[in-house]
Amino acid sequence: MKKVYVSGVGIISALGVGVAEHARKLFSKETGIAPVSILPTKHRAYHVGEIKKTTQDLAESHRWAEFNDKSRNIVLGAYALSEAIESAELNTDQLNETGFINATTVGGMDKTEVIHGQLLAQESVDLSTYLHHDCGDSGHALGNHFGLNGFRSTISTACSSSTNSIMQGARMIKLGISERMIVGGVDALSLFTFNGFRSLQILDPDWCKPFDMNRKGLNLGEGAAYLVLESEESLQERNGKALAEISGYGNANDAFHQTASSEEGNGAYMAMNSAIENSGLQLDQIDYVNAHGTATPINDSSEGNALKRIFGTKIPPYSSTKAYTGHTLAAAGSVEAVISIIAIREQKVCPNLNLTAPIESINPPAQDATKLSIKHVLSNSFGFGGNCSSVIISAV
Repeated sequence: MKKVYVSGVGIISALGVGVAEHARKLFSKETGIAPVSILPTKHRAYHVGEIKKTTQDLAESHRWAEFNDKSRNIVLGAYALSEAIESAELNTDQLNETGFINATTVGGMDKTEVIHGQLLAQESVDLSTYLHHDCGDSGHALGNHFGLNGFRSTISTACSSSTNSIMQGARMIKLGISERMIVGGVDALSLFTFNGFRSLQILDPDWCKPFDMNRKGLNLGEGAAYLVLESEESLQERNGKALAEISGYGNANDAFHQTASSEEGNGAYMAMNSAIENSGLQLDQIDYVNAHGTATPINDSSEGNALKRIFGTKIPPYSSTKAYTGHTLAAAGSVEAVISIIAIREQKVCPNLNLTAPIESINPPAQDATKLSIKHVLSNSFGFGGNCSSVIISAV
C-alpha cells in the first residue's frame, strides 16, 4: 500500500493563529484558557479556550466578506485551512483535484441560537439562516471557497471526529482512491455545548488539571486545524515537501456508555492497539503519547489504565495539551495532530500544565519541554458514545 505524507498544516485556537505561535506558546507554557469574554453566557467566570475576537472581526481581518453572515465554524475553519494550503504550497489546479473531509459536531449552532432567540421573542426570522445549521454546511462552504473539488465528506463522531477524518483520508490515499486530501476539523463555542457540558457537571470553572488527583473537569475550547495528506507520487509530481507521515491509525467502540469511558479503558486500549498494529511499529518505538487527557475524573484514569495495558511499566513520555487550548471537541484530534507534528519538528515533549498531585495509578505526565528524540507520536481522541480513535504520526 502507498505511504501517506503530511505536506501542509494549519491551526487556530485560543493559543493563537498559526503553527509558529502555537509552538512558541506550547514550549513556554502559556495557556489560552481564560474567563469567558465573547460567548454570550451569564456564566462569565467559567474558564474556556476562547478565541478573543468576534466572528465578524475574524472575517473582516481577512476580508472574507462572503463569510460575514456565516457561522463561526466556517470562519475559524477558513483561518486554519488557508494556512494549511499555503504551507503545502498548493496552486489552484492542484486544489481543484484535492478532496476534503471536514469534521464538526457543533455545525452552525451559533446561528441557530440566534434564530431560537428571535422565535422566543416572536420576531421575524430569516429562514435561510437555517441552512447554516447542518454539520455539512461548513465543509461545503469551505470547500467551495478554496476550490476543493475532489471527494468531499463530513464526519461527526463527537470528540474523535477529526482524528477519524485523518484516518479516512489516509485510507483513501493508501487504497489509491485519491492522491491528495485535506482533513481535519473545526468547532466553535456555542451556548448549546457550553450549557450541555455544564449539565453533565464535567466543566472545571477554573483552569483544568489533566492527570491530576484533584482534577474537576474540562475547559471547553474552540478552534480548527487541517492537514494536507498526499501520496508519495503526488508529492514527487509537484515537487512538494513532506512534513511528517501518517504511519498508523485505529478506531474502536466499546459501546460502554453514552458519555463515560469504561474504567478499564477498553475503547482506548483497542484504538491504541489497533493503531500500533496498523503501523507495524514495536511498542518501544513510540516516543511520545499526546493523550486525550480531558481532565475529567473518569477519562484520565480510564486512559491511564489503557496506557498501562498497552505499555506495561514502560509507558512513553505523555501529556495532555488541552490545558492550553481547551477541549475543542471535533477539532481536538486535528489540533493535537498538528501539535504532535510540532513536537516532532522541535524534538520536545509538550508540557502538561497545572499538575500538582499526579494520579498515582501511572507515572506522571511530562511537565517540562524536555528535549527528546521523537520519531513516532501516538495521538489519542476518545469521543462520546465510545467512539475512540488513535493515530500515529512519524518523522520523515
